[in-house]
Amino acid sequence: MATPEVREEEPMVGPEPAPRVKRKRPLQMEQAYLDSLPCANMYEKSYMHRDVVTHVAISSADFFITGSIDGHLKFWKKKGVGIEFAKSFHSHLGPIQGLAVSLEGLLCCTISNDHDVKIYDVVNYDMMAMIRLPYIPSAVEWTETPPLCIFMILFLVLSNPLVRNRYILIQLNAVFDESSNFLIYATLLGIKIVNLHTNTVARILGKVESNERYLRVALYQGGGKKVRKIPAAAANVNESKEPLTDPTIISCAFKKDRIYMFSRREPEEPEDVSQGRDVFNEKPASDELIMSVSDIGNSATTTSLPENVIIHTTMGDMHIKLYSEECPKTVENFTTLCRNGYYHNQLFHRVIKGFMVQTGDPLGDGTGGHSIWGGKFEDEFHKSLRHDRPFTVSMANAGPNTNGSQFFITTVDTPWLDNKHTVFGRVVKGMDVVQGIEKVKTDKNERPYQDVKILNVSVPKS
Repeated sequence: MATPEVREEEPMVGPEPAPRVKRKRPLQMEQAYLDSLPCANMYEKSYMHRDVVTHVAISSADFFITGSIDGHLKFWKKKGVGIEFAKSFHSHLGPIQGLAVSLEGLLCCTISNDHDVKIYDVVNYDMMAMIRLPYIPSAVEWTETPPLCIFMILFLVLSNPLVRNRYILIQLNAVFDESSNFLIYATLLGIKIVNLHTNTVARILGKVESNERYLRVALYQGGGKKVRKIPAAAANVNESKEPLTDPTIISCAFKKDRIYMFSRREPEEPEDVSQGRDVFNEKPASDELIMSVSDIGNSATTTSLPENVIIHTTMGDMHIKLYSEECPKTVENFTTLCRNGYYHNQLFHRVIKGFMVQTGDPLGDGTGGHSIWGGKFEDEFHKSLRHDRPFTVSMANAGPNTNGSQFFITTVDTPWLDNKHTVFGRVVKGMDVVQGIEKVKTDKNERPYQDVKILNVSVPKS
């Protein structure tokens, strides 16, 4: 009896489905690790150098060390909350090109193009040694191993040319947290904290800051010992609501003479404008002095601007707080139009539920309106004024620097509008009126079927 032929299984013709992606296990106690890292969206404080800051470092002896392009080295003592200035050295005649702290955190050294290596006692604020080199050093680091020679060559992935941009080599850095589970480095978006276990971005610091391009970072988490498990501060998070340490990141920025401090606290809004988050611990440069003088002039002119108005509508009254110091030109335009009766009997011509209500167009179709100067005027963005909450009052525009008379009031937080529309006020009373306008029925063009109008606007005498 003939045995049947065993046919080999032919391979399937055509593309195969994508292989299943193995799901990575989440990092255990991830939130506990994150609780011992900074989390503020904005930097809490900034402090000055005399020139552009290029290097920042942390010592396990609770010191931050910063260096600038004019050769100055500064020591900052970490306090229970924040930092304080300790001492300054004119370390080199040229720019500081390298800054390194020893493993135990008691010594630091700097290099420059003047052929010198200078070694400092961190705790006692003292220069203890100077080494003259026969060449110009380009990098420096502490080591306890025999001498090593390391060459770094960078290539572009696509075209493979040798990258010769020294900016890439010396301006940026990356640091690990004390558990080695997170990597922290500066990007164009801000300072990223990346979970290495899941390869995901855990948080981004300074994302809302629009004028700083952060470069180097240094992380303080309290204590000088590396922890491979849960940080001590995070392990006791349930025992005490107050953190045992003050996790802090110090960063420098591109062409900025300041160091920026990120913590777990957002910057406070002081009553005195001169005591803001940007501390003037050095004599400002000439251009900063000019800006300060102009700010004083602006503050003198803004003192006459109203701080609030009341918009009377057919559905009720809305009390609006105005930010005349942060955006004086916008507030001046708005309050002058109010005084002149420009907004009387104007419609809320555009209403989008779950987004905003818009008015200020004399034509009633969203295409009209002008400023008190006859045309359009520029945007006035401020770091502290964001679309981070409902009932924010902002200027409507058709693009950058095209503000006229139209404005809108948000009914939810709308962060995608930041740095696109000028925030100049908040509704502090009459939020129910805004919500009532938001709920009116509209047609397909977002225009209410039932007219909702501004009757008039009450402006207090300045």
